[in-house]
Amino acid sequence: MTSTVDTATDAGRPAPRSGLVAVTRAPAWVRYALLAVGLLVAFWLPNGLYPAVAVDILCWALFAVAVDLLLGFTGLMSFGHAAFWGASAYVTGLTAIHLGLPFPAAVLAGALAAAALAVPIGYLAVKRTGIYFAMVTLAFAQMVYYVANEWRSVTRGENGLQGVPRELFGLDLTDDYYFYYAILPIVLLGLAAAWRIVHSPFGRVLVGIRDNPARARALGYPVHRYKLTAFVLSGFIAGLGGGLFAVGHRFVSLDVLHWTTSGKAVIVVVLGGIGTLWGGVLGAGILVRLEDWLSFSGFEAIGLVTGGIFVLVVLVFRRGIWGSAAALATRWAAARRR
Repeated sequence: MTSTVDTATDAGRPAPRSGLVAVTRAPAWVRYALLAVGLLVAFWLPNGLYPAVAVDILCWALFAVAVDLLLGFTGLMSFGHAAFWGASAYVTGLTAIHLGLPFPAAVLAGALAAAALAVPIGYLAVKRTGIYFAMVTLAFAQMVYYVANEWRSVTRGENGLQGVPRELFGLDLTDDYYFYYAILPIVLLGLAAAWRIVHSPFGRVLVGIRDNPARARALGYPVHRYKLTAFVLSGFIAGLGGGLFAVGHRFVSLDVLHWTTSGKAVIVVVLGGIGTLWGGVLGAGILVRLEDWLSFSGFEAIGLVTGGIFVLVVLVFRRGIWGSAAALATRWAAARRR
């Protein structure tokens, strides 16, 4: 199979404008206001929602931002990120159970394991683009799922890891309300790291590679090396979310490695807006809250509703919720200046 990295068609196709561009060009007071609103919502969330749902929103927000870092800013669609989310969940659970470390240390161990797993997978996957890249990542994720299912002496197979502790220097974190505020700083650090990556010179190069890999290579940038680095960073951030998810549920099952988990993360990113970064946070909040509401209302065909919303967003709001809102704000500001 030949690589499709530098085809003339891909090189000449303009990439959609990122919703992040509109936010970056907004006045400073608008950016600070959005940041303040986001922080206020984050601190209020467990008071307005069931705390366990709020915890899930934080975990999925990290996962979605990790996927968007790869999809929206590097142009690589991964259907295998469940491998890093799930591998981190298992390593976090095993570390917390057998070593008794505080949960932040266990989560960090899981995230590092996810990043280490991303190195060989990414090394082989980034040599392909488009559907080939997506299929390679999916294949590797299914291999990890198979290993976890068969390695029952460690992962306990279909029974999963049960009783993952929330140890933090003797503090009582059994209540999800207090656990939410314990993990919030970790999530904010993960989101800040993603923001810094995107706004760094490294992030600018990634966008250039996404828009025109042939030109980036002609300018002397090692395209594959940049893609691999982005892939590993994305795996690390996804691992942070997966580790927190394991501690939050105090249970790790094979579902965390299933391909549908990767698909859900992609849906969250598309719903919020590809290439917007914060759209993933918004999409996670909407989708997790919707699934929780539907499950408590007794509605069983949850996938039918979420799939319908996904189709609607793709057809009507092609930039996602955050991207469409940012584009509308940009047009409104331009109209006022005339």
